This record gives sequence, structure tokens and C-alpha cells, in this order.
Amino acid sequence: MSKFGIIVGSIRKNSYSKGVADALVAGLPADAEVTYINIADLPLYNQDLDENSPESYVNFRAEVAAQDAFIFVTPEHNRSIPAALKNALDIASRPWGQSVWGGKPAMVASQSIGGTGASLANHALRQSLVILDMPTMQQPELYIGNTMALADEAGQITNEDTKKFLADSAKQFVAFAAKF
Repeated sequence: MSKFGIIVGSIRKNSYSKGVADALVAGLPADAEVTYINIADLPLYNQDLDENSPESYVNFRAEVAAQDAFIFVTPEHNRSIPAALKNALDIASRPWGQSVWGGKPAMVASQSIGGTGASLANHALRQSLVILDMPTMQQPELYIGNTMALADEAGQITNEDTKKFLADSAKQFVAFAAKF
């Protein structure tokens, strides 16, 4: 398992979710092929476009299909995942019966500036991954709270204990993903 797709649910500049993703990537093997997959510019999914999908859909689906495993990092928006992340999940799972997510192992991490660590978004994302047929690592649970105190202005995690925890979690994910 050497191709890891990274999907960050926040499309904000200096995103804390991106900082968490970077800290997770630091725990992947040096020879891992890591691809941050951009979801910010995807047009809203529209089933009418299934027969003649826009180039952005086609390219995104191909990029997802090329990965062996995924690390998702998300903030919480209104007790769920951000619209951009849900849209990306939908685009790569369509047209019906042609999902490119199936069978790819996943890790879910969530973060928030509050103490809950976006736990509801974490579980909302996991719920979608079930129907997408993505085996998802259960432990450790990655709810990273109070990220403003753990990161710098650019969103990068600076707290050494948190960086170690995230890197160690990524190492566990490598072992989990290798089972598939």
C-alpha cells in the first residue's frame, strides 16, 4: 500500500484541517506516494451530468481511482461535514454503480477550535464511508480539539505531543491499510 490520497474537508486558506493532514502525512513511510486531492474547485454534483460529465468530474474520479488508501481530515460545519467534502464524495461515487471509492481503506480525523474535536462531523463522514464500501480504521479515534492552541497562524500543528500522536496514528493506519 503505497499511494495515499489526502482529502482535506476545509477549503479555507491556512486551514487547521490541512495542518492536521500534514502532521498525519509526517507519519507515513518515506517511500509513500502522497497526493493531496483538491476538492475546492469541483462544481456541485448534478446527476444530469452523469452521461456527459465535466472534465473536472472525470479528472477527480481518475485521481481518486489511482489511490490505494485515503486519509480524510475534516472540520465540523453545522454538526456535519463541509459541503465541499460531501460534494467530492458524491462525485466520485457516481454514476450509480461506478463508484471509485469502493474497497479503499480510510482513516478519518476531525478537528475543531472547540473542545469537541468535530466528533459529529467525524461520525457523519464515517457514515458516508460505509455506503461507499471503504473499510475505515476504528482506533485510534482522531478528534483533535482546541486546534487554535495547537497550531500556528498558518494552520500547521506546532504542539509536539499532538504531532507525535498524529504521526503515530498514521503509522497505525499504514498497518491497517496493508490488510486490504
